[in-house]
Amino acid sequence: MGLERIALISDVHGNLTALEAVLDDIGMRGIERIFNLGDYVGKGPRGQQVVDRCREVCEVNVLGNWDDFLPDPNREFDTEGLRWWKHELREDQWTWLRGLPFCHDFVLSGRQIRLFHASATTVHRRVRFDHDEQEFLGMFENTEATGDGPIPTVVGYGDTHDAFYEVDLGGRTLFNTGSVGNSMSDPTPVYVILEGIPDTPDPAPFSIQFVRVPYDANAELEAARSLGMPELNGYESEILHGVYRGNLYDNETPTYHRRALNPA
Repeated sequence: MGLERIALISDVHGNLTALEAVLDDIGMRGIERIFNLGDYVGKGPRGQQVVDRCREVCEVNVLGNWDDFLPDPNREFDTEGLRWWKHELREDQWTWLRGLPFCHDFVLSGRQIRLFHASATTVHRRVRFDHDEQEFLGMFENTEATGDGPIPTVVGYGDTHDAFYEVDLGGRTLFNTGSVGNSMSDPTPVYVILEGIPDTPDPAPFSIQFVRVPYDANAELEAARSLGMPELNGYESEILHGVYRGNLYDNETPTYHRRALNPA
């Protein structure tokens, strides 16, 4: 069996324009396998179409924090934006999102790979690029959420919207895919390509590639405006400038977000 490529996308967040640009790039490269690491919805205006598109093209879909809490019928915290993003979705999509698996394990070129959204314990625990050693090692542990599969040697995740790649002295590899629809610092959508020989326990060539794909962010912002989506200033700050909406001052002057050294 020869080398195979798998595209990893994450954190589309309702940004259909960015998703289609990334899917076009994946298609031009002849890649047929796409795995999605979660957060299909929220922040952007077209979560319903993003969910339908990802169900159509992604071989693997896993749960993100927004996918879990936004449709949660017992969610206590609420805002105008959260109500809008939830009810832009169909009720059958609420059920599909909350029923997604926590992680996906597989073997590629002799490496045991695990993919999840945010951490090995819960989609609601964030591990940033400037983590400590304990947080790093915790990403490779089996937990109640991951189950008792083989211990991974390579872990990929999303959630933080900052792409990075790290290898420790024990040969464990941790990488973050970055975000397709809501990338921080550099707002250009980013995804990852894994290349290797599938399902072989033997060492073989293996690579992790980060790809940035330009798209028309102003067209995406106009789509949000035309649909009447709330929190437009925050969305503009994120998709045009890569500045997290929570980092805006009261007068809406942006203050810049700490970022990882981007290998893309």
